[in-house]
Amino acid sequence: MALINSRSSISHRGRETSPHALGQNSTQRVMSLVIMATIPGLMAQTVFFGWGTLINVVWCSLVAMGCEAALVSLRQRSVSFYLSDCSALLTGVLLGLALPPFAPWWLSLVAVSFGMVIGKHLYGGLGQNPFNPAMLGYVVVLISFPQEMTTWLPPLGLEGHNNSLTDALFTIFPLGQSVDAISMATPLDVLRENKSLTINELWEANPVFDGMAGRGWMWVNLAYLISGVFLIWRKVFTWHGPVGMLAAIAIMATLFWSGNGSDSHGSPLFHLLSGATMLGAFFIITDPVSGATSNRGRLIFGAGVGVMVYVIRAWGGYPDGVAFATLLMNMAAPTIDYYTQPRTYGHHKANKGLPKKD
Repeated sequence: MALINSRSSISHRGRETSPHALGQNSTQRVMSLVIMATIPGLMAQTVFFGWGTLINVVWCSLVAMGCEAALVSLRQRSVSFYLSDCSALLTGVLLGLALPPFAPWWLSLVAVSFGMVIGKHLYGGLGQNPFNPAMLGYVVVLISFPQEMTTWLPPLGLEGHNNSLTDALFTIFPLGQSVDAISMATPLDVLRENKSLTINELWEANPVFDGMAGRGWMWVNLAYLISGVFLIWRKVFTWHGPVGMLAAIAIMATLFWSGNGSDSHGSPLFHLLSGATMLGAFFIITDPVSGATSNRGRLIFGAGVGVMVYVIRAWGGYPDGVAFATLLMNMAAPTIDYYTQPRTYGHHKANKGLPKKD
């Protein structure tokens, strides 16, 4: 999640330096900008994978705001004040985008509730959480319910998948058909499991592959890329984290790209435009509460996420690794900040201006 100035001025772990200049961005304004920036990606996911993603976003948002209201009430704080900053809404939107399109309602409920209760309010609320709440909730359900979390629909037009709102509602809130009959693996998963076919043969044999990164996936990632560039232009966050992550993925994919053989892990463009790459680069790792705070630290943080994303994709047990990589780097953020603190305003460099010894 991305914001610049939180209610606590994002002063967790005591990492800010003087002078304390505040910009015009309020938490509510920045959160609202980020939520609006997810709309192109949400539209692309809906076009290619059906109404499930939109339903998930609405359901997860309602659950997130409900959890926020309940927990704030228990702490005897103003519910309207905390709901108005839109931080809970953003957590719900991000989880709705990250979960499989037809994830059952109870799985989304578990993911959002865990993220809000354990990932956010257990540590004191916004500005105090060491882990990204959305990714913490995502990882919990990914580990606990791997079958449901790997049940992705094929892009529209394949395997009898149609864009029916009624079918989507009846599948997410089980009143009718099961999604198992038309589910299939994502391009990342197909490539990871491939042991015998060359890349060209794999593309020809599997209809999910189309273009550089799989049918639908390329356009979804391009939509998030455009939105991310817009947020950088609006100075919601700096370019350091996203560039660090994308550059690290591209470098790793180039170094370990063995051409089109059966042992290939995919080209750099494949990794940049598939899975949750762009969503992670511009909407997940840019959270300043759980990430690094200095520009140099953000660059290192993003690069670390990028390296681990590729390692998990190529040699790990999961087809994508954005959530795991983000949480691992969240743990490293305090150390990164310690070694990348900018020089405090008004202080000279060591020994500069001191009289020389005889």
